[in-house]
Amino acid sequence: MGQNNNVTEFVLLGFTQDPAGKKALFVMFLLMYIVTMVGNLLIVVTVIVSPSLGTPMYFFLASLSLMDAIYSTTISPKVIVDLLRDKTTISFTACLSQLFIEHLFGGVDIVILVAMAYDRYVAICKPLHYLIIMNRRVCNLFLVMAWAGGFAHAMFQVLVVCKLRFCGPNIIDHFACDTYPLLLLACTDTYSIGLSAIVNNGAMCIVIFILLLLSYGIILRYLKNQSQEGRRKALFTCSSHITVVFLFFVPCIFMYARPVSSFPADKSITVFYTVVTPMLNPLIYTLRNAEMKKSMEKLFQKLLIPDRIRLSSCCFFY
Repeated sequence: MGQNNNVTEFVLLGFTQDPAGKKALFVMFLLMYIVTMVGNLLIVVTVIVSPSLGTPMYFFLASLSLMDAIYSTTISPKVIVDLLRDKTTISFTACLSQLFIEHLFGGVDIVILVAMAYDRYVAICKPLHYLIIMNRRVCNLFLVMAWAGGFAHAMFQVLVVCKLRFCGPNIIDHFACDTYPLLLLACTDTYSIGLSAIVNNGAMCIVIFILLLLSYGIILRYLKNQSQEGRRKALFTCSSHITVVFLFFVPCIFMYARPVSSFPADKSITVFYTVVTPMLNPLIYTLRNAEMKKSMEKLFQKLLIPDRIRLSSCCFFY
């Protein structure tokens, strides 16, 4: 961090300087954050307390929901607080921390989505061997790979920024710290660093996105030989996964699979995959999953109806 001592903090321009606009955005981001946290944590709790949701698919879904909750917390609270301030700054250290945590959990999310695709492939294409292939050891191994991959990816982002020299200006035309906006502020030549960032971010997203699409393509091809009921059920499950994959990867590819630059649409697209997608994921998975909805209903019944009332009603009917 010695090379960066000319700049100790950055000024985040955010979305707008209009007071009325900031108030409207404050309400919107606050509501979205509340919905995100409630939805994702509800899925985590439901999976933990429901014996019927003990399969690998729900293990990965709960892991994804937990990561989405933490991932959203990396960005949203800072944005919400900044919308109430006239001048929004972030220290160099806090900027690096935000950058690291954002890419850590983003990287973990990507590997979990790969694990979920593999789980669906085994469940649909190799159903007789599902319990043997997708055992607890394999699920835990996927989770370890997710954390290791996310950590390596996040460390790369931090090391890239630490190599840069900032001598002013220190104004970031964004609402959060990220690699590309910081590269644009550097005083040194960033061509080679920019290329390595494109490979680490953009190329990785494109390759994994294509692999995921191919895996679901194989599943859809296999379903042609299945019964209508089996095909309908599998398509119903896979459509949720494919929707989440598109919502996450398409904005990320637009942001990172390009030369280091800044576009007016960057803030909106960043909001989409850092705030909107984590909020939509619980809705996509619960509204299209009968078993999840049934388990949530049972959980609500346990929470809302006291044991004494349930017991007395049972005795009455008896």
